[in-house]
Amino acid sequence: MRRLLKRGAALLLACLLLMGALALGASAAEIPGAGKTATILFTHDMHSHLLPAPREGGGEYGGFARLMTALTGERDAARAAGIPSITIDGGDFAMGSLFQTVYTSEATELRSLGAMGFDVTTFGNHEYEYRAEGIALMLEAALRSGDPLPRIVQANYLPPREGEEGYDEASAAVWRALDDYGVTDYTMVEKDGVRFAVFGVLGQDADDCAPMSGMVLEPIAQAAQRVVDEIKANEDYDFILCCSHSGTNPDPKKSEDEQLAKAVDGIDFIVSGHTHSTLEEPKIVNNTVIGCVGEYCANLGKVTIQKDGKGNNTVLDYQLIPIDENVKEDPAMAKTVAGYKQLVESEYLSQFGMTYDQVLAHTSFDFTPLSQFAREQEEDSLGNLITDAYIYAVKQVEGTSGTPITAAFVNSGVIRATFSKGDITVSNAFDVSSIGSGADGTPGYPLIDVWLTGREIKNVLEVDPSVGPIFSGAQLYASGVSYQFNMNRMIFNRMTDPSLMASDGTKTPLDDNKLYRIVTNLYSSQMLGLVTEKSFGILKVTPKDAQGNPITDYEAHIIHLDNGSELKEWYALATYLASFPSEGGVPQVPARYAGPEGRKVSVESWSPVALLRQPNWVTLLVLAVAVFLIALVVFIVYRVATRKRRRLRRSQRQGGRSYRSYRGK
Repeated sequence: MRRLLKRGAALLLACLLLMGALALGASAAEIPGAGKTATILFTHDMHSHLLPAPREGGGEYGGFARLMTALTGERDAARAAGIPSITIDGGDFAMGSLFQTVYTSEATELRSLGAMGFDVTTFGNHEYEYRAEGIALMLEAALRSGDPLPRIVQANYLPPREGEEGYDEASAAVWRALDDYGVTDYTMVEKDGVRFAVFGVLGQDADDCAPMSGMVLEPIAQAAQRVVDEIKANEDYDFILCCSHSGTNPDPKKSEDEQLAKAVDGIDFIVSGHTHSTLEEPKIVNNTVIGCVGEYCANLGKVTIQKDGKGNNTVLDYQLIPIDENVKEDPAMAKTVAGYKQLVESEYLSQFGMTYDQVLAHTSFDFTPLSQFAREQEEDSLGNLITDAYIYAVKQVEGTSGTPITAAFVNSGVIRATFSKGDITVSNAFDVSSIGSGADGTPGYPLIDVWLTGREIKNVLEVDPSVGPIFSGAQLYASGVSYQFNMNRMIFNRMTDPSLMASDGTKTPLDDNKLYRIVTNLYSSQMLGLVTEKSFGILKVTPKDAQGNPITDYEAHIIHLDNGSELKEWYALATYLASFPSEGGVPQVPARYAGPEGRKVSVESWSPVALLRQPNWVTLLVLAVAVFLIALVVFIVYRVATRKRRRLRRSQRQGGRSYRSYRGK
């Protein structure tokens, strides 16, 4: 009987264990991707860098032929390990080199992604540089090619629909192109038994950087939640991936993709584009892995994620694979890129009488590396060179009959490359000022002229130290003016000592009420128009015409060459470089551009004099409030102390009467 009871108990225990295991297995099976492992290869912000670029200090980086070799190697390695892999991109695949000049006619960037086997990409803000019409033309050109193409996902940045405000012929053209191409909120991709749901979004800062896109932004978290809910309700998936053009930031409050991961449950991986961030280690937020590889095809990102039975993600491997001179070029991809280069020369550069590799000038020194450019609120010689080029080019067009130009401005957001020691070619010059298009739809932002009062120029200068740290790309560089700033001063009153500055360094004061002619590019001019908004109405700037009338159509003030074409900012830079004195037949960049020239000077000080001199109404108002509060505190303390003294004297008098009464008895 005892043996029978033991056997029965053992059998019961085995049954219970088996039932528990089956229950756990059933529970795990209900969790999407439980027990699955996948490798995700990713890029973002490649900006038309089909060819390698020189690296500061020597060597090269980038290039699609080398990227193709790296992709092939990583895919083969994942296959050998039995791990399914997918290749995705986080947007801004276009705009940043001469290859963008055939963006609308040849779609070279998107076709290159297809040739390299990218499964999915999304749009960044720079895909809209040629406005709504441009993105429609690019998609249709890609389809006409018949080449393999990646899928495109975009959930929250789309044109107005028919009947909505802003809907026009351009909106209709984009909708047709999106439908023809098959652009969707999300797509399903299966790789060796692993099912990926991939969706795309664009962030608030990216929208701010695309003032001519014509698109309507749905808040990123709202759109992502909507799409993730749809995927969970309708799809059989293992991993949810997000191609985001929103970005990360060292400050979590400004890091849009970290905020997205916190707000929306269930996203397994975010490739985070837009801010050109490089994460040596992934960020993991709310079980969401976030990866960034930097800009311009300098690295290929690789992350291998394993999901356990509870749906928790573990990063088994995360690498940034350098794409440099140590990586061999894939022959087929190199041939494809070479063909696109010939198209650029024949279809675009020929009209300027230039070639891709033509040498414009030589520099004996390095300009600020792009990795350090615009990191601090300080003067930079590259910004000086560009704004000097603006004034030079306009003077060349107008001759002696033109109205004198007081100053030129460029914001850091449109400066996309730098110059290294050595020869500067046509392609190098274009890369520096590569983005945008004009009213004519051709590549490159044109130069325009506007008129501002002296007071408004001071407000523009205040944008640099006050708005620059808040709004990415708003840092300013200037020609024709000088000023100081102290970041310890009150915001919107950090700039002091504004002056007009002649080429010989002579300074004269600005007249607050006088109108001055200003030259800038089309994008920066629109940023000037946003100064009032971005400063919460404190810094008022209204661009005007020569008669002082507010400008509503910036394109009406574009400066044109003698042949009627727009004066592009990259062409202004190229002609200025070619104008320098020659040595051995090659123009030489003047040594004065090797460092700052005192155009804007940082004065870090906490002394009361430095903090309070030249106060504007903002500082005066704050001081008045501070004085009032101090006076109020002093008054309250005085009243309390007075009451205490009165109570004490009253108490003493009462005590004296009581004592005398006691003595009398």
